[in-house]
Amino acid sequence: MRYISTRGEAPARDFEGVLLAGLAEDGGLFVPETWPVLTSAEWRKLRGLPYPALAARILALFTGGQPDEAALRPLLEKAYAGFGHPATCPLVQIDTRVFALELFHGPTLAFKDMAMQALGLLFDATLARRGERVTIVGATSGDTGSAAIEACRDRAAVDIVILHPEGRTSEVQRRQMTTVLSPNVANLAVAGSFDDCQDLVKAMFGDAPFREEMKLAAVNSINWARVALQIPYYVSAALALGAPDREVAFSVPTGNFGNVLAAWAARRMGLPIAQLIVGSNRNDILARFLSANDMTVRTVEPSLSPSMDIQVSSNFERLLFELLGRDAKATAGTMRRFRAEGRMPVPDEAWKTATEVFRGFALDDQGTLAEIARLHRDCGYLADPHTAVGTAAALAVPPSDPAIPVVVAATAHPAKFPDAVQRATGIAPPLPPRLADLYQRPERYTRLPADLSAVESFVRAHARRNRGD
Repeated sequence: MRYISTRGEAPARDFEGVLLAGLAEDGGLFVPETWPVLTSAEWRKLRGLPYPALAARILALFTGGQPDEAALRPLLEKAYAGFGHPATCPLVQIDTRVFALELFHGPTLAFKDMAMQALGLLFDATLARRGERVTIVGATSGDTGSAAIEACRDRAAVDIVILHPEGRTSEVQRRQMTTVLSPNVANLAVAGSFDDCQDLVKAMFGDAPFREEMKLAAVNSINWARVALQIPYYVSAALALGAPDREVAFSVPTGNFGNVLAAWAARRMGLPIAQLIVGSNRNDILARFLSANDMTVRTVEPSLSPSMDIQVSSNFERLLFELLGRDAKATAGTMRRFRAEGRMPVPDEAWKTATEVFRGFALDDQGTLAEIARLHRDCGYLADPHTAVGTAAALAVPPSDPAIPVVVAATAHPAKFPDAVQRATGIAPPLPPRLADLYQRPERYTRLPADLSAVESFVRAHARRNRGD
């Protein structure tokens, strides 16, 4: 299995190379050179496997044997051993045809744990074998940062610096990052939006001397391994509902497009997914694109669902590459224009191809509160704001065939957003016992402007201190 850049000017790599590289040198994102495709019989053989075994089987399709399935299985068993539900990611029926796929039973109560706990172990194993050390830099709109820190804390060969937009995460999200005092962990509160944080991370990867000096690695979903590790839970849900002998649909609250891209990847591999519903909040660039081919960047507005407060969805580039017939030159040109003009000129034919699979729906804060209240009142289900956007989207733009079930990616525990949930339902969801003292833990983070030089200086100092330079 080899990986190529969506912009066509970076050397092809194997899975381990992509794991450690993150972003391609030409600014593009790595994608499989060819997609693995399973037959109906092969999908059926996966039914009934414990989740770690299923995940190992799927991930092995993308590793080219390095590591192979036999090596991946114990690693993934370890990754999911501490999750708070024996099914790892259980399905819960919440309406006649709507199911919640609960992805928040990991250590930081968000779907990012599903990939990140395994990613940390993959980094450990790969770096130990190579005798190397890396500096991970990542941007977060709320959940990626805490999941990455939890996965990488105290690891001997990894330093990690996470950038978050100051004042634009929930307090629980912030504290889950800033109360980790491990010496290899550093947090930056950046004056700006998530898009500013993401731009800084991309700029660091684009600074070739700095990238080489720091041995930069990525844990955002720009790293293909992150996306690959999210594919198995869509497979698990679809198989549980009758695939490959029954079509399913997924509704995914979406910010950086990585989570819904993993569902698209499962479809590309032959899983019968009839429709993918993209849920957005007031930052509705993806919904506007899907309804009217309008991908125009607007100002990022804070919302009750901060993990979706994004206007530039990095992973959309991977889908764009496929929509443009894997034309790397056209992809690179389109992305350059998007960056320069703030509007993405997607050809109508490519846009129509996207709308054959994807539907979009946007919900503002008042609608989000109303949906949280409705779910609790009518279904007895307590949902966080992101999951509520997903359930509202599932009901607003369902597949035309009523026999097709819709699975909503329940991306965060309601206790991560207690203020919004209490406003909607009158209930303040408590944190699980392992996090009950979160508000009493001391915090450690540094405030910086959205300035590349300042951020690079901080990252360099952090890495050198830990390396004893």
